[in-house]
Amino acid sequence: MSSQAAADVDPYSDEFLAEPWDGLALIREAGSALWLNRYGVWAIARHDDVMAALRDPDTYSSSHGVGLADLAVGEPWRRPSILVEADPPQHTLNRKVVAGTMTPKALRSLEEVFAIAAVRMVDELLARRTFDGVHDLAEPFPTEVFPRAFGIEITDETRRRLLDYGSLVFNGNGVQNERFHAAIANAAETIAWVTATCARDALRPDGIGAAIHEAAEAAGLTPDDGALLVRSFLSAGVDTTVSGIAFALRNLAADRDQWQLLRNDPSLTRNAFEETIRRESPVIGFFRMTTRPATVGDVEIPAGQKVLLFYAGANRDPRRWADPDHFDIRRKVSGHLGYGIGIHACVGMVIARMEGEAVVGALRARAQRIEMTAPAVPRLNNSLRGLDSLPLVVEPV
Repeated sequence: MSSQAAADVDPYSDEFLAEPWDGLALIREAGSALWLNRYGVWAIARHDDVMAALRDPDTYSSSHGVGLADLAVGEPWRRPSILVEADPPQHTLNRKVVAGTMTPKALRSLEEVFAIAAVRMVDELLARRTFDGVHDLAEPFPTEVFPRAFGIEITDETRRRLLDYGSLVFNGNGVQNERFHAAIANAAETIAWVTATCARDALRPDGIGAAIHEAAEAAGLTPDDGALLVRSFLSAGVDTTVSGIAFALRNLAADRDQWQLLRNDPSLTRNAFEETIRRESPVIGFFRMTTRPATVGDVEIPAGQKVLLFYAGANRDPRRWADPDHFDIRRKVSGHLGYGIGIHACVGMVIARMEGEAVVGALRARAQRIEMTAPAVPRLNNSLRGLDSLPLVVEPV
């Protein structure tokens, strides 16, 4: 394992986390797989190679954790996910339990709830004319509609805890730097809240959370397993969606031509959010562990190696996408890896898409103009891209 040209790229530096695109391009062009000396891990950033790894769970295991740390070594700072950080056959059973609760009827009901909430929030902001796209819309929307959908009581504490938990999980996937230590400073308190909130008795009986518990019990899983399955959605349906909505607002506000295309054609609403996920990749990447030697292009990765699969690198790979840095809401985005792919594709992606489409659709229908009044400020996180603020001005129709 020799040093290579891009081996000094630090995926946890402030510079990389704020704007990872140059670093990801260096990794992609250095080879199919690159050894990162700083962390003793491999990195893969080309679209076809990342996709192939995600579709090969027998070679690229998730049970050692999707973060930098090996969950098989030492005591993890939190209980591993029995979905994200599990391999078949355990994963197969657990995924089936969860999938059975996402019925067409349940999703249609959520779509209506999301649409009503999005219109209400957008109308309130249009009355103000100026607002912060992150704090006034991208964060409040998911932290209201997600708890409602899952049967969780909506309070100020609920909103705060959900955001704290997402920061904890995604920072915890990285190196033990200042962001990691800041996130886990109150980890015990946050995790205790999450554990209590995901318990069956704490959830309304008409929500998705209760349905997951019921399905878990029917499949022979324990009440603790049911709570862990509910917990799996807390980041998938909240933090990644917060980031996706914020980036969608920024992209549309920064490009008048794309905004006008959307205004003229409401059928582009869903694709506008999907193109945002492709271009911005809220989840920068997740790790896998090789269970056997893996050949990636002309590189052989030995067994027992941590491999960082860069979703963000794959989603802007010019081998797959024409002009990949450009935001184009008419682009055919099928094949993007913003939600992952294969057996570990994001468990909350259907809900995330519905949330994003509801907000973008409400804004498209009710705002004639949207522009930034100041540059967006990035929010640095070890594995989740996001914005800290996004000053906007809007003009009602």
